[in-house]
Amino acid sequence: MNHPFKIGVAGSHSTGKTTFVAKMWNAIEDTGLRVARINDLATRALELGFPILRNHTYESTLWIMAECMRQEAELSLSAEVVLVDRPVPDALGYLKAALSMSGRSIDHRRLDALERIAEVHSSDYDVMVVTSLDPTIPVGPGRDHDELFRLAAAEAVCDVIARNRPDALMLTSNNSDEIAQAVMEMLSAAGRLIAPESAQLSIDAAPSTNGS
Repeated sequence: MNHPFKIGVAGSHSTGKTTFVAKMWNAIEDTGLRVARINDLATRALELGFPILRNHTYESTLWIMAECMRQEAELSLSAEVVLVDRPVPDALGYLKAALSMSGRSIDHRRLDALERIAEVHSSDYDVMVVTSLDPTIPVGPGRDHDELFRLAAAEAVCDVIARNRPDALMLTSNNSDEIAQAVMEMLSAAGRLIAPESAQLSIDAAPSTNGS
């Protein structure tokens, strides 16, 4: 059984991650590959009773990381490509931002354990994309409006990704098409596309959407 091609999209909220994942889903699905996605797990964590955002804890971070890895492993049984909206190291960035903003700390052994998980699992993604926060773009409807925490999370996530995946692609508010094309070319280079030219055709065919 082949390891699925995994694409992680990290970054602070309302920075275009979900829109980009949808763009990639459409482009990859058009190639005929079996594609699956893992959505932002913070909402599910909140539903279960875990604190999130500025109130993140060791336990909430560990749950998000473990659940993401569980879903990735399960999807590897059936999918050829897996899109991950908030990959494993993203959760560590959010925890670090929460600790910094709230003045809290956690046992260094627990933090070291999370750091190690993020470090080891980061290499499991074939492509890592991290978003750049554009402060001129407003927060999406229904999203947290704590702008200071949003900025702190963007910085912390970028720092975690830079340390663990220095080859990550930077997604801004105006280069979505270029990054999507680069991802499709990596997918082709990995031998996952039957016809390399389908990468360009798929991106051209993908609808343009706005959001985060």
